[in-house]
Amino acid sequence: MGDRARRRRLGPLAGLVVAAVVAAGCMGGGLDQGEPQQPAPRESGPAQASPGARTTRADGTTSVAEFKQDFEDAVGLAEKYWTAQFRASGEQFRPIRRVVPYSRAGEVSCGGQGLPRNNAVYCSAGDFIAYDVNWSVSAFREIGDAFLFYLLGHEYAHGVQVRLGIRYDFTIQQELQADCMAGAYLGDSVRSGALTLADGDLDEFREGLLAVGDDPDQPWFAEGSHGTAEQRSEKFFSGYENSLKACDLG
Repeated sequence: MGDRARRRRLGPLAGLVVAAVVAAGCMGGGLDQGEPQQPAPRESGPAQASPGARTTRADGTTSVAEFKQDFEDAVGLAEKYWTAQFRASGEQFRPIRRVVPYSRAGEVSCGGQGLPRNNAVYCSAGDFIAYDVNWSVSAFREIGDAFLFYLLGHEYAHGVQVRLGIRYDFTIQQELQADCMAGAYLGDSVRSGALTLADGDLDEFREGLLAVGDDPDQPWFAEGSHGTAEQRSEKFFSGYENSLKACDLG
């Protein structure tokens, strides 16, 4: 994403990696309760890597340092976006308190349940996003930077749902709305000039979304359902193209 990006196409294992993680990664809509255990989480905040820069750009490299840079950029961009959206409605936005990287199963807990490896989750009572940093770096290298911005945007959307008091009867409704909200966050950021896309980034979003759909045999009403690949892609790009008005926020 950005002028300096070098495209990384989906590798043969990328779909399996993402499908195994993201489809199960939101822990029932990202609404489980709990505080992170040790180690103490890092406070999230606006990205600091490019002081004075007006446009977020992904670096296009595959190092851990560059992954960290892109992730911080994604967090900062999400905070800026949702702060502006709430302000436009006459409300004050409270950013998600923490973004917590972990590297071992059970290192971070949500609702008394240790998070497994290969996961990303929003936990509402502690108001934090936690992610397996080793898996996230691997997905970054396999799939690319655009997917990283989507992943953060989806989990951040669950925090926004909590702030708006949104709770559906079925997990799939919560998850598809979060996909739409992630699409709106990215599409609006591109249109405002806060984010630039490189050639192939939209294809990266599309291919990544096709990889994260539920198993075709999973009932839509089952706890933990996120939606088929087609449903998730449709919701994301509906938000990307039409902004938040497509996301049924009321």
